[in-house]
Amino acid sequence: MTDSIDAYYDRQYNARAMIPDHVQIFERGAKRSAETRTSLPCHLDLAYGSSPAEKLDIFPAEGKSGALLVFIHGGYWRSRDKSDFSYLAPAFARRGVTLALPNYALCPDVGIEDIVKQNLLAIAWLWHHGARYGVNPGRLYVAGHSAGAHLAAMMLAARWNTYMPQLPYNLVKGGLVISGIYDLEPLVHAPFVNADLRLDQAQARRLSPVNIPPATTAPLYTAVGGEESEEFKRQNALIARTWRHAFAADIPMPGRNHLTVLEQLADPGSALFQGAMDMMQR
Repeated sequence: MTDSIDAYYDRQYNARAMIPDHVQIFERGAKRSAETRTSLPCHLDLAYGSSPAEKLDIFPAEGKSGALLVFIHGGYWRSRDKSDFSYLAPAFARRGVTLALPNYALCPDVGIEDIVKQNLLAIAWLWHHGARYGVNPGRLYVAGHSAGAHLAAMMLAARWNTYMPQLPYNLVKGGLVISGIYDLEPLVHAPFVNADLRLDQAQARRLSPVNIPPATTAPLYTAVGGEESEEFKRQNALIARTWRHAFAADIPMPGRNHLTVLEQLADPGSALFQGAMDMMQR
């Protein structure tokens, strides 16, 4: 029976295995990102902590910055890099939004709890130092994709003035979570990824946003691709239901898979980009 459960969750959560052209999608994003870093003003590899992984990139808004959007990348907490996602910046810069992209250490060198703490530190750093990059720290929002959506939700659940007394309790003003995993317990039964995550049941429960109430009523926007697995769709509905007092809207993404859904965030004509803008204009 255990083998059957493991096989099921491996199929449901191994998104790359379900997307034959995932390598081409990654290459397309990397090419667009490299072009973005040469064509847009940016501040790269700013240290927000002391370890080599604790660096972030900032892409300033054109003109006055109306908001700061912190995008947390995915990769199952064990792969990818902030530089893979620079391509998200141009559409937001043109609309007066500064984009920040934090890096973090990866499993198995660290655990998910360590990664959560690094993202707390990155956002606290942006609140303290954002003004020198033209950012109003009172207009800070988070977004994330896949594992990054889990981390973005954890930022919405953070008790900021307990973490650092000088921080406001409502530091994060809203969040957009895309194709995320908010109940980590199924991953305990997914060997393809848990070999690196090394989660047990207790850790999975403790680190699941569905078991942690949001810290404020900052609006939560959700999205999942119409071509994603049933488990990713279940996870998307689950966070909306368990965080119903903060839930603002789900953004339907028909015809998109686990990777192409994120590309829509770079398209100013897409429902996903408009949802992000709506969140920051509330």
